[in-house]
Amino acid sequence: MRPERYNAKEAEPKWRKVWNDRDLFRTRNDDPRPKYYVLEMFPYPSGRIHMGHVRNYTMGDVVARYKRAKGFNVLHPMGWDAFGMPAENAAMQNKVHPKDWTYANIATMRGQLQSMGLSLDWSREIATCDPSYYKHQQRMFLDFLEAGLVDRKTAKVNWDPVDQTVLANEQVIDGRGWRSGALVEQRELTQWFLKITAFAEDLNDKLDTLDRWPEKVRLMQRNWIGRSEGLLIRFALRPDTAPDGETELEIYTTRPDTLFGAKFMAVAPDHPLARAAAEKNPELAAFIEECRRVGTAQEAIEKAEKLGFDTGIRAVHPFDPDWTLPVYVANFILMEYGTGAIFGCPAHDQRDLDFVNRYGLGNTPVVCPPGTDPESFAITDTAYDGEGRMINSRFLDGMTIAEAKEEVARRLERETRDNRPVAERKVNFRLRDWGISRQRYWGCPIPVVHCESCGIVPVPREQLPVTLPEDVSFDVPGNPLDRHPTWKHVDCPKCGGKARRETDTMDTFVDSSWYFARFTDPTLADEPTDKAVVDRWLPVDQYIGGIEHAILHLLYSRFFTRAMTRTGHAGLDEPFAGLFTQGMVVHETYRDASGAWVQPSEVRIESEGGTRRAFHVRTGEPVEIGSIEKMSKSKKNTVDPDEIIASYGADTARWFMLSDSPPERDVIWTEEGVQGAARFVQRVWRLVGELADRAGAGDGAAAQGPVGLAVRKAAHKALAAVEEDVERLRFNRCVAHLYELANALQDLLNRAKDADESGLPGAFREAARIFVQMLAPMMPHLAEECWEALGETGLAAEAPWPILDRSLLVEDSITLPVQVNGRKRADVTVARDADQAAIEAAVLSLEAVQRAMEGRSVRKIIVVPQRIVNVVA
Repeated sequence: MRPERYNAKEAEPKWRKVWNDRDLFRTRNDDPRPKYYVLEMFPYPSGRIHMGHVRNYTMGDVVARYKRAKGFNVLHPMGWDAFGMPAENAAMQNKVHPKDWTYANIATMRGQLQSMGLSLDWSREIATCDPSYYKHQQRMFLDFLEAGLVDRKTAKVNWDPVDQTVLANEQVIDGRGWRSGALVEQRELTQWFLKITAFAEDLNDKLDTLDRWPEKVRLMQRNWIGRSEGLLIRFALRPDTAPDGETELEIYTTRPDTLFGAKFMAVAPDHPLARAAAEKNPELAAFIEECRRVGTAQEAIEKAEKLGFDTGIRAVHPFDPDWTLPVYVANFILMEYGTGAIFGCPAHDQRDLDFVNRYGLGNTPVVCPPGTDPESFAITDTAYDGEGRMINSRFLDGMTIAEAKEEVARRLERETRDNRPVAERKVNFRLRDWGISRQRYWGCPIPVVHCESCGIVPVPREQLPVTLPEDVSFDVPGNPLDRHPTWKHVDCPKCGGKARRETDTMDTFVDSSWYFARFTDPTLADEPTDKAVVDRWLPVDQYIGGIEHAILHLLYSRFFTRAMTRTGHAGLDEPFAGLFTQGMVVHETYRDASGAWVQPSEVRIESEGGTRRAFHVRTGEPVEIGSIEKMSKSKKNTVDPDEIIASYGADTARWFMLSDSPPERDVIWTEEGVQGAARFVQRVWRLVGELADRAGAGDGAAAQGPVGLAVRKAAHKALAAVEEDVERLRFNRCVAHLYELANALQDLLNRAKDADESGLPGAFREAARIFVQMLAPMMPHLAEECWEALGETGLAAEAPWPILDRSLLVEDSITLPVQVNGRKRADVTVARDADQAAIEAAVLSLEAVQRAMEGRSVRKIIVVPQRIVNVVA
């Protein structure tokens, strides 16, 4: 006997066991069906999943289950982005080994994800900290090195003097290390780099082919790559002002049209000219040292106060030998961009304007906005960077910006100094090579050794993986690998002499830049990939993850795929055909009287007269309801997925995450919303039970009566809408369609109580099947229980997607607006194929039309087919 209420606590584990016992979601590489690869960005094993994980993986699971039902061989794997600093921090704080901490977290989070009922192929599970994974990463590093895609060079880095490690730009907060709080220094270290710039042009151009990516992500990548066309100009230095041996200053500019507005030159603190000038100027040397206190992130430098030091060097304007420009060392110029030097035109660049206003250098406008009098146009605190005509620019006056750029380039290309052109056209990129060296333990070892006789020697491939030693100590700051008594000391593979291992490990972005390829054949022992297999599965058809990874992770993955193709591990360029960036999960924040944050589970909400008030569950004291923000541990506005699943079931959590808002937007977690989802689960259970009671044999095609046809039309209309919206990842609209169908079927069940139509039981069975099959990707456990209640054979998870009957989408009738003498008076419903006479008769029978006629006779009736009817009296 079917129970009155659906019991998620009993049903969900039962069906997960059935799926597991049947190995239902294991993917075979030799399956002949068309492939579909859906992948969510894999998580860092921080300890427990959060509601953002629930939303992300539910979305991917809906796509995976839907595509399986549509007949695809679906690959939907899961793994762990398992290296990184948090594990080392845990080791220091909790006296636990990073490996033990990581694998314990993986076990916990795996269990949590499994409780969600995700249709994942767990047989392909990988962890990037496992030697069986990073062995192949080391192999590809060596292949990239051999192919000229790896470089070792000196670079400026953020150095934390307390933790004794390099920090990423994101780990420098207000000039201090994110963990130690120490003032960060800029140091030059010898680092390993992957030569992403080798593909800069292709990475930029191929963005145009990624038409299933969000435009905002493509724009962010395009800006990061930063392709520009400009001029490389050699400014001569006045000999009596320049250090010995320094004769010119080379700059790259995209605005050569503004040369006649130049007021100064500026070089980066670590520019060779700055260093040369500082050798005999202690004040300048001190200024340069102070500049090193700012992190290397461009954002941090842009936000810093614009400071400069006049070196006394003077540069000669390329169009006027009597015009010289002061050369400053400036804290806002980066050596890594362009040539590390600029000419400043403050009237048309806000950064330059801020600088000259500080140092009293003035400005000269050289571009006049349209419709503005050049004689009165002036710049004070806001630079003008729009279009216009050239002014104050000698032979350029009156030209457009484009014309002026061309004229400057043409003239300077003809000018020579020392038998070289003064300027040359150049395409430049903001993108810089990817520094992957990290001074830490918990990362993939870089497989090279350093030999005094042979230099840098790759570890032989047969000796891979180079594994991390487990007997390490985190009692003092710095990299434990540097202090290990034996691990770093090895014999040189080339000469046999004494050598030392590379103790830097790889940036964890390397680990996540190819995992999607390894998933295609994760047990392969001898190679990172099987090229035939990886080319068959890639690109990922649908990739889902957070917008926070829109630049680096995606860009590095695009580079890695190209590098793997160059070295024979793959045969394609783009790793992700479709990309979807979901919104965050947010929640109200709460504070008690002392200002301390309070968790949602500790708060009771009361509503009266439209006013919401909050109270502490334990003390009963009032609690302040704060702003809605991203769930975070620091503000305690998190909701534990385990508690939600234990209270309501996984399907309720999944349904709420899909239903509340468009998936690209943030979803506001509310207890009321979850309770509403739970009520709908029970409503579905009752509705399917009523449908099962009315269902009979047949597929519905025999239903010809009005109720039977209405049942079939409602089901197929919903099916068409859900199909379209799942394909477009509009999950909240899919939920709305299913709510509408539930309402329609309930109404039709009520109408059918007294109906005695042939084929009606078959129509109800067909509608029930369609309803449950559409629910299955979103609420898979409930769908299985309903499928069984309907007496269907097999599993809902294995059932093919219903076949849409498009003839049922065509409405038999149509409603047209009716006008009398140009004013709308009524609507008329007629058969879609009604002729002119039938439409006229129906219109004239309407009371509203008869009243509007006021006894006048009809002169003519104009029928615009399927649009409107006009009565002229």
